Amino acid sequence: MSWVWWVIAAVGLGIVELLTVDLIFLMLALAALCAALASALGAPLIVQVAVFAIAAMILLFLVRPWAKAHLARSTPNVQTNAQSLVGMNAVVTEPLEGDNGRVRLDGEIWSARAVNGALLPKGTAVTVKEIDGATAVVMPIAQPAAAPCEC
Repeated sequence: MSWVWWVIAAVGLGIVELLTVDLIFLMLALAALCAALASALGAPLIVQVAVFAIAAMILLFLVRPWAKAHLARSTPNVQTNAQSLVGMNAVVTEPLEGDNGRVRLDGEIWSARAVNGALLPKGTAVTVKEIDGATAVVMPIAQPAAAPCEC
C-alpha cells in the first residue's frame, strides 16, 4: 500500500513542475513513480528510497540535460519565465535611486535599478534591458523631442 504514497508524491511533484516548467520536478516525479513500482513489487522501504535516489540522479544528470537541449532545438528563441520580460515597457512606481526603486512590470511590482545608475522619478516610462535575479535592470524610454511652437 505504500506505493500509493509514492504515486501521490509523483502527482504533487508533477503539479509543481507545471508551475516551474524547468524539468527538475518532472524528473523527481518520474523517480517517485520508479519507487512506486519498486513498492508495488514488494521491495522494503530502504530499497524504495534507494530506487528513488538512484532514479532521481540518473534522470536529473542524464535525461534532463538532453530533454532541455531537445526542447531548446524544437522551440528556438522562445523566452520563458523572467527572461520573457526583457524588452517590455514598465513604469516607475518608486523613484529609482542607485539599486533602490520599484517598477510596475507586466502587472506586478518588481525591484529595479537603472542601467547607468540614473535617478528616475516616479511615473517615468522605462524599458527592461535585463533581469538580474529578482531585479529588473531598466532604462528610460526616449521621449520624442517636442516640435517647436509656431505661435
